Amino acid sequence: MALIYHKRTDPKTAFALWKIEESAEELLSQLQLKAHETAYLEKINTGKRYLHWLSTRVLLRKMLGDPAYIECLADENGKPYLTNFPYYISLSHSFDYAAVMISEDKEVGIDIEQIKQKIGRISGKFMKAQELEFISTQNSIEHLYACWCAKEAVYKLQGKRNVSFKDHILIKPFTLNNSGTIEVNLSVNGTKRNFLVCYEKFEDYMIGYCSAEAGEA
Repeated sequence: MALIYHKRTDPKTAFALWKIEESAEELLSQLQLKAHETAYLEKINTGKRYLHWLSTRVLLRKMLGDPAYIECLADENGKPYLTNFPYYISLSHSFDYAAVMISEDKEVGIDIEQIKQKIGRISGKFMKAQELEFISTQNSIEHLYACWCAKEAVYKLQGKRNVSFKDHILIKPFTLNNSGTIEVNLSVNGTKRNFLVCYEKFEDYMIGYCSAEAGEA
């Protein structure tokens, strides 16, 4: 596993990106697993899904830099959390890459996606008409992926199910560059929150990541 990219977004928050080059056996050798984790892996012991689970946990271990056992569970909404370390985390993966974001003092969200043409066919499922109006005609695929990653990052940060990308998460117009920021509004159940999501193009992938204010619920 090779560390491809590491970025500290503030003194207490960082994310890293790794390329998955090992076999499942090589990844397993770097982890300490308990019975419930082994049982879960036995259910998904196939292909990329298996490698993605292992690689995000290995990267998490590398970022924490602690030899102790690290227990990463998911809550009732599927949001990952650590039981024995005081950090907020977010995990993502796409094809040959794994991404992990960690913060000491605030909720975070990260998403990585390989850029593919097919997103153009489903844009109406996650974007409102008013959002589609600002999408670049020359770089529409990359522009849509920046929007998707931004919405996914906010979705992961807020951590609740039944939140619609199209109905509850609104992106304000922005001009696409290789990297930048996107203003995103989350409005659900009468509550409104605003986020500034960062995005970066990396090779043929798009990354989106964000964090809440320290101490924000």
